[in-house]
Amino acid sequence: MVEKKIKGRKRHIVTDTMGNLLAVKVHAANIHDTVAGGEVFGEAVLWYPSIQGVCGDAGYRKTFEKYVISMGLKVEIVERIMAKWEILPKRWVVERTLSWLNHSRRLSKDYEISTTSAEAFVYISHSATLLNKLFRVS
Repeated sequence: MVEKKIKGRKRHIVTDTMGNLLAVKVHAANIHDTVAGGEVFGEAVLWYPSIQGVCGDAGYRKTFEKYVISMGLKVEIVERIMAKWEILPKRWVVERTLSWLNHSRRLSKDYEISTTSAEAFVYISHSATLLNKLFRVS
């Protein structure tokens, strides 16, 4: 399969409650979040069938919710209620994981031509982060 170079990308990830990466999907920026979120969540459920539910932010309403409910799982969408800045419950886990990934120079820009190699580098970066945390000497 030949993939063409795309300008502008989005990364969608599924993590567990500790922030460990379960699945990642990199795609063109013109695909809506609700569609791509369903794809990455479907992959996560395929690899980890013990998943019982998912939390997401307001960008994953409607199509994503219908997809998760059709799988017989629970979905919780965290809405932004306050106009002031505050930590949204549960969402900080995914944001922290994305922050860990941004420490990788290779992921700071769109260096990869194919989305498959971009996804592979996300997994490599996360693996390196976990190994650094595991073998950190105090």
